[in-house]
This record gives sequence, C-alpha cells and structure tokens, in this order.
Amino acid sequence: MGYVILGLIAGFLAVIVFRTVTFTPKAQPPVSGREVEFNKDAAISALAELIKCKTVSYNDKALEDDKEFEKLIGLLPELYPEVFWTCSFQQLPDRALLFKWPGKSSAAPSVMMAHYDVVPVDEAGWEKPPFDAIIEDGVMWGRGTLDTKVTFNGVLSAANHLIKQGFVPENDIYFAFSGSEEVNGKGAVNIVDYFADNNIPVALVVDEGGAVVENVFPGVKQPCGLIGIAEKGMMNAQFKTNSNGGHASSPKPHTPVGILSAACKRVEDHPFKMHLTKPVAEMFDTLGRHSTLLYRMIFANLWCFGWVIDLLGKTGGGEMNALLRTTVAFTQMEGSSARNVIPTEAKMVANMRLNPMDSVESALEYLRKTVGNNAVEVTALESFEPSRISETNCPAWDSVASAVAETWRGCIVSPYLMVQCSDSRHYGRISDHVYRFSAMDLTAQERSTIHGNNERIRLETACKAVEFYIRLMGKC
Repeated sequence: MGYVILGLIAGFLAVIVFRTVTFTPKAQPPVSGREVEFNKDAAISALAELIKCKTVSYNDKALEDDKEFEKLIGLLPELYPEVFWTCSFQQLPDRALLFKWPGKSSAAPSVMMAHYDVVPVDEAGWEKPPFDAIIEDGVMWGRGTLDTKVTFNGVLSAANHLIKQGFVPENDIYFAFSGSEEVNGKGAVNIVDYFADNNIPVALVVDEGGAVVENVFPGVKQPCGLIGIAEKGMMNAQFKTNSNGGHASSPKPHTPVGILSAACKRVEDHPFKMHLTKPVAEMFDTLGRHSTLLYRMIFANLWCFGWVIDLLGKTGGGEMNALLRTTVAFTQMEGSSARNVIPTEAKMVANMRLNPMDSVESALEYLRKTVGNNAVEVTALESFEPSRISETNCPAWDSVASAVAETWRGCIVSPYLMVQCSDSRHYGRISDHVYRFSAMDLTAQERSTIHGNNERIRLETACKAVEFYIRLMGKC
C-alpha cells in the first residue's frame, strides 16, 4: 500500500514538473521592420489645441460649458484638414461625432474610438494650469492628455498623415468619438444605433483600455501590451434600513448605522467567488509563461494551485483580485443630520465591478444572502451588465496585436480583462471583435494621474499613439 501511495505522489509531482517545464512562452505577433515617419510637431501641436478646450462633463448639465465643446469641434477642420477633405462627417445627439473614411470595400469596416470630454479638475491641486497645455522637459501637462484626447488626436493625426500620403484602406474606417463618456452619456449608444440601423457589419472596434505597462504581473519584468477583450459590469448597490428614530440618549441595542456597519463587515469578510474567465485565463496563459519559476509552476497548474491565486486576491486585494472576482467597495454612508438623533433611515452605497460570470441579479442575490438580515434592503441604483467577450483567435485580434508589437517592440502582447468601464461596452450588441487598448506606454505614476491631479503625457508617448494608429489603419 505504501508503494502505491509513493507512486501516486511521484506521478503527481511528475505531472507538475512536466507542465511547468513545458510552460514556455508562446510565439508573439509578427513584427515588420518598417519604420513609420510622420509630422510629429504637427501632432503635438494638434493635441495641445485639444487640451486647451475645457470640455468638462458633469452629471449636472447646467455646469457644462457648451461653447468649449463647440470650440473643439470647430477646430477639427483646421487641425486635420486632410480628414475633412476625404471623410464624411456628421454629428449625432449627445455630442457624438462620426467620420467615415471610404475604403476599397465596405465588407469589413473598422471603428476607431475615443472620447473628447474630460472629468472636472481641482485646479488648486495642480502644479501647472490644467488647460494651458504647457510643455516642459518633453512633457505636456493638461486634463485629457491621457484620458483620452491623446487617442482622439492619435486617430485623426494618423488618418491625416495616411490620406496625405495617398493611402486608401482596404475597408471603410469609421472614427467614432463621444463627448459624454465620463458621465455615461448616450453619445456612443447613438453611434452604435447608427451602425445597427444601417446594417453596417463592424469587423473591428478599438477603444481605450489597456496599455503598455511594466510590473503588473507577478514575476514578469518585460513590458506588457495589455489588450482588453472584455470589461466588467458595474453596479452601485444601496443598503438601507429604517427605524423609529429617537433621542440618542436611550438607544436600542442596534441602531440603523450599527446594523449597516454589521452588513458592511459581513460583505467585506465574504468576498464573491473567484471565476477564471476567458480574458483572465488567456492572460495567465500568456504572461505566466514569462514569469519566474515559482509563478510558472502555479500558472501552469491552476487546476492544482488555483487556490493560491484565489488566496492572494482575497488577502491582498488590488488589481489581481479585481481580475478574479466581483469586487465591492463601500464608498458612501448616510445617517442622521444631528449628532444626538438616531436616524429613521440609514443608507450606504457600494460601488461594485461585476465579473463576467456574474450579473446584476446574481450579485444582488449574493449580497442579500451574505447580509442575512431582512431589515436591510439591498437594491441597485445604477447598473449595467458585464460586456460581451471578444474573440482572440481571429484576424481582427491579429491586426491589433501586431500593431501593438510593432509599435512597442519587445513588449509581451496579451489579452486581459478591463476592470474599469468604457463606451466600447455598447458595441457588444453588434460585434465580438471589440478591443480595449489605450495606445500608450505608461508608468504607474502616470496612470495615477488619470482622473487625478497633474495629468500629463510624455511627448514621445503622444507620438507613439499616432504611430500605433498609422500601423493599425494600414492593416484595415
């Protein structure tokens, strides 16, 4: 019997070792030797003009400055004259802009997306004015330099260059821009409606999302070009409980705020179940092969060591945890307006990002079951489901992956799951070839300025965005 057990252990270890040893890097997309030349000064100058437009979106529309949005749109023919000479242009409701660059065929059109609205700024917290596009030491400062006027400019500067060179794409290319993305506006929805109503067979969509980053995956030191093939859903869940109120001098054993605090702790102590979805499984299978020996052993044998990744996510939180499960972040709590009055109603809100294998309804059911108190009402305020998952074994993916590899040579191109939200989720109803890639290489510090103070971009990075789109449009 002892020999049998030893044999089983030896066999188990042999499988682990064999899978680890054979877990070697996959072939990366082919890279051409062709260099890309274009007018970098013109591209930087155009981006600066876009930054100077205060196209700030607010949930309260009364706070928005329509003239700034109109100013930006009015500048486009001057900044990108070849585009306006060759492409048709129309404005759709809710500040949606749509260009069509006619190709040799309309059979497999592509869509290049960006948004030109930006989030509000706290100017007192900035080292330099956020709308002056100041350039110092090879860096441009300004709101929108990263999110996402850089790709807006990248798309149009690339098209302007190619048209001037006499290039005609094999298929039609659409440039689809929203001026209300930051407030979940309907601009992108109206563009998708246009494609659907006109039976336009969209073959490729590229929007903001991943980037070329370093030190984001365990044990991998090389830069990683992460292309999102799906994004998580979102729900703001409200937890509410009521009481008869009263004076704080004679409270009952559990006040409304105390009841909600207990509910909060139960939810945080019982995270959602881990789901290894297609985007994350493909990311692990790609990047894990470039990792150190210990991590390669784990990622090569997730059937055995998946619990390790699960535990790391639960205990450490952060980006790895967000890839694995639906996350819950409690962000707001409201009770009495007076310090000595027990509230008749207390509420708290959790911002949730839904794993592709969860849904709004299943998440609500889990929360109610976890809280386990009928006195706490759990409802969804705003919500939308996880996006459709796009294909990776197809020509559309190959085009984007190849353009990334050619622009940032030496990076590891990989699928991933986008944990934030973007306008591209709306395209899931007309295409399963939607890819989320912000055409930039970004440091952790640069990423931290998105939606924060002192947003800025290296001029070299802004030019790389143009190069990427020149390469990508050449494959469309």
